[in-house]
Amino acid sequence: MDSAISTPAPAAEPEVRPSGGRRAAAWLAGLLLLALSAVVGCRAADTDGITPVTQLLAFLPWLLVPAGAALLLALLARWRTGMFWAVAVLAVTGWYVRPYDTGLTDEPPGRVVARLEVLTSNLEFGNATEALLTAVRREQPDIVFVQECARVCSDALAAKASRTDYPYRNVVEGNAASGSAILSKYPLSTAPGIESTLAMPGSVAVVAGHPVNLQLVHPLPPFPGGVADWRRELGLVRTYAREVKGGPALVAGDFNATSDHAAFRRILDAGGLRDSATLVGAAHTPSWPATVGRPLGTQIDHVLVSKDFAVRKARFLDLPGTDHRSLLVEIELHSAS
Repeated sequence: MDSAISTPAPAAEPEVRPSGGRRAAAWLAGLLLLALSAVVGCRAADTDGITPVTQLLAFLPWLLVPAGAALLLALLARWRTGMFWAVAVLAVTGWYVRPYDTGLTDEPPGRVVARLEVLTSNLEFGNATEALLTAVRREQPDIVFVQECARVCSDALAAKASRTDYPYRNVVEGNAASGSAILSKYPLSTAPGIESTLAMPGSVAVVAGHPVNLQLVHPLPPFPGGVADWRRELGLVRTYAREVKGGPALVAGDFNATSDHAAFRRILDAGGLRDSATLVGAAHTPSWPATVGRPLGTQIDHVLVSKDFAVRKARFLDLPGTDHRSLLVEIELHSAS
């Protein structure tokens, strides 16, 4: 009788598990992508979110760096879902790095009636006062917006800023960061300004016979615990922009906000305003903190113009003594009449 011949079963394939290094890479990629997705998601949803999203939105273009790192980690971990996730975050972030378009290619109607230069400068508690005076004497801007003009600053402007060059002034004295000033070669009348913690004076300048609304901007920064106050004061700026819409206006200063903040974009939309640096291709030139070398940092200092103005040039100036770069713009006022 033939005996049955049994064939041994094939050995099971050993289970392949990711190495400890690959698991760590996947976890790190996942954590990065979760954080980045929260920030980019708020940008896409047109909201500034809460701390720390509000603060991170100021540096949105730089989030391309950790997003790229997350993609590399996902590749090293051979984590397919993470690869697609990272590519999506990179794509959405890259889309929003584009300048915010508020009619960037539109030229103002009518003829040019005046050419002028406008300077905005945050002096960091007045520490850069002498540097500002030097820059003003050198550049001779027609209108100067000064933030954080402490008493040492207001005293120096009174004593050293030429009354011949700048006979018209609106100075609000204050300690540390609370003082502000507007200097002008054109006649000024005082406007109500904006009620705020740090002085935000307003004026009306007469430029070539045309009234131009001037508003200095310096809301509280969005520190953790202070985002509500920051949002409220930028809301007041938005209200002002809406009220002066339809006439020539310059809204300038340290906004403590970038074009990636919804609160800033709502000011542009409410007043039909455009960011002068963006108009000339300098949307991502950093103005703060000046203590780090370019291109690091972010742009929170702005000169916003109504559609009555064409912008010809924008330059960021380094002033010793302050953590902000000043912004000097060359503009033209048009009149349809």
